[in-house]
Amino acid sequence: MTAPQALWLGGGFFALMLLILLRRPLGRLLRLGGRSALALAALAALGQIPSLAVILPGANLVNALIMGILGLPGFGLLLMMQWVLV
Repeated sequence: MTAPQALWLGGGFFALMLLILLRRPLGRLLRLGGRSALALAALAALGQIPSLAVILPGANLVNALIMGILGLPGFGLLLMMQWVLV
């Protein structure tokens, strides 16, 4: 076995062990990313309705992360914050 082959084999083994160790945290991050993407799409779609655009918070990454973490109660929180701050 040559030195580059051993290096690739060692790197592959290290990457495999890292993926095994970080399986749960990576799964949670992927789930949060998916939920946040759906929340961002929902905020953007609801923002297109003219009668709702006045009372809804904007479609941005912070609002999507809040909704991605908290779900529907996060949407209520965003509506209450919009009502209090505006």
